Amino acid sequence: MPQTETKPQTGTQRVKDQVAFVTGAGSGIGRAAAIRLAEQGAKVCLADLKDSRADEVKRIIEQAGGEAIVADIDVSDPARVSEGIRQTFDRWGRLDIVFANAGINGTWTPIEDMAEEEWDNTLTTNLKGTFLAVKYAIPHMKQNGGSIIITSSINGSRKFSNFGASAYSASKAGQVAFAKMAALELARYKIRVNVICPGAIQTNIGENTEKTPELEKIEIPVKYPEGSQPLEHKAGKPEQVADLVLFLASGESSHISGTELFIDGVESLL
Repeated sequence: MPQTETKPQTGTQRVKDQVAFVTGAGSGIGRAAAIRLAEQGAKVCLADLKDSRADEVKRIIEQAGGEAIVADIDVSDPARVSEGIRQTFDRWGRLDIVFANAGINGTWTPIEDMAEEEWDNTLTTNLKGTFLAVKYAIPHMKQNGGSIIITSSINGSRKFSNFGASAYSASKAGQVAFAKMAALELARYKIRVNVICPGAIQTNIGENTEKTPELEKIEIPVKYPEGSQPLEHKAGKPEQVADLVLFLASGESSHISGTELFIDGVESLL
């Protein structure tokens, strides 16, 4: 059934019996969101690369009494994304929630020093990967409606001071524009599309960031208050973002679509 509830009932699971497809589910925000959705009654497809920790997340969900499957997905590969969506629908016969979360920081370097391949890799993973997850999910969501949630960033939407992150910021800005277009296009099917824009979150995304020595020639010293996150003076936790994902996945947000929500401890307002 389409999501129409505006308030959760006390003691009920907020996404009970719904089916979720989560990319980048093996770690960080994707991991926390998958576990949170499962706790609240969703059946979850954990879509990530084979060498991720998705199997570990599956065990956590199943040990808590939930249901999950793992799909070996490279979000830049149309065939693998399509297959992962198909596996999800074949297993449970429906698809209600898509969390297009997988992404990379890529190479941070001055524009003049950036190789075309570095630009393409970041845009393909982050922006094309989002497009593919949404594209292949739509046919399975039209009948019942549902919620699509995209992980963007404060970079490219409200903050532009991470020097060298031109490809990353461009991909993140593109996700916001894409989500707004999709929200209007899919409204007739009761499919909502929203974007979360995290600031600094305690994840391992920094492991796939390559900062080149050439950054020194474009960096401008900027001083921030202690911790750079004024609200808590520390980076946020994946579980805090997972709570926002759950809200957007549930009927509590039934009148919210085409909207970006910032979760950054007001970091981006400095």
